[in-house]
Amino acid sequence: MARKSSSDSGGFLFKTGIFAVLAGVAFWLFNQFGGKKTDETSEAATPTEMPAKPTPAPEKPAESQVSESILPVSTTGEVVRHTWFVLSYDEDHEQAEWVTYELTRDRLNQNWSERPNSFRPDPEVRTESATPRDYSGSGFDKGHLCPAADMAFNDAAIDETFFMSNMSPQVPAFNGGVWRELEELTRDWARRFEQLYVVTGPVLTQQHLGQIGFSKVSVPAAYYKVLLAPEQHKAIAFVLPNALSTKPVLEYAYSIDQVEKMTGLDFFPNTLKGLDEELEGSLDLDAWPIDRKRYEERLKTWNRK
Repeated sequence: MARKSSSDSGGFLFKTGIFAVLAGVAFWLFNQFGGKKTDETSEAATPTEMPAKPTPAPEKPAESQVSESILPVSTTGEVVRHTWFVLSYDEDHEQAEWVTYELTRDRLNQNWSERPNSFRPDPEVRTESATPRDYSGSGFDKGHLCPAADMAFNDAAIDETFFMSNMSPQVPAFNGGVWRELEELTRDWARRFEQLYVVTGPVLTQQHLGQIGFSKVSVPAAYYKVLLAPEQHKAIAFVLPNALSTKPVLEYAYSIDQVEKMTGLDFFPNTLKGLDEELEGSLDLDAWPIDRKRYEERLKTWNRK
């Protein structure tokens, strides 16, 4: 085998040295630039503190919680089912002919949600509901048919009561006076009986007091409220003029049959059957005690606001 010359060995060593230098430079460049990019990407992907997630709003059930068995008969055919109350909308008068729901002691004893005052049109009304603007400058209150306080057990429930389909034009002295007293008495009775079925609405069969707003919302001459305590088999109904009152609430009490004749409506047709039908014609005032102090407060304070 031939031996390599000294010149060949020198060339080999020179090439090896050059290769080593180039490799070192490449390694240094990688550490200075490639490694830094990797660190920055890692820091961006794994922050040391994640932002706190917002508290989710209370979810409402996908379906109405009002039993079909307590619904009155709709004369308009436009029944709107919200989660906690159901109504029948009357397009001719731009308000509900009735609103119905269940009122229980358990719900009333829960911590009350804050009143949102989020008045707005009802998107579920096929023919379009009245709007808050209809009431502006009219001199009438946006009177709740299903009271906000009856639905204060849940944020979503109380918010639903501010749909304009749940409003009716009320004289301020009526809304803040005798109507307020009746609403508070209804909550007293719900606590007493544990459960009430409630139907409320304007008396649209009487000549109305005029119309307000672009939508021509009728101003009812009177309002009714029908109450049924199913476990105790007790019932009572009321019809109150849309005006200032100094009379005790029980002077406006009627039987269900009497209110059905006044309004042309049929209340609890699927509940008051058989022996319970006699409740529609009865009126036992002793079963519905009132707080005399609340009546006196209405006369001294509420009626004078």
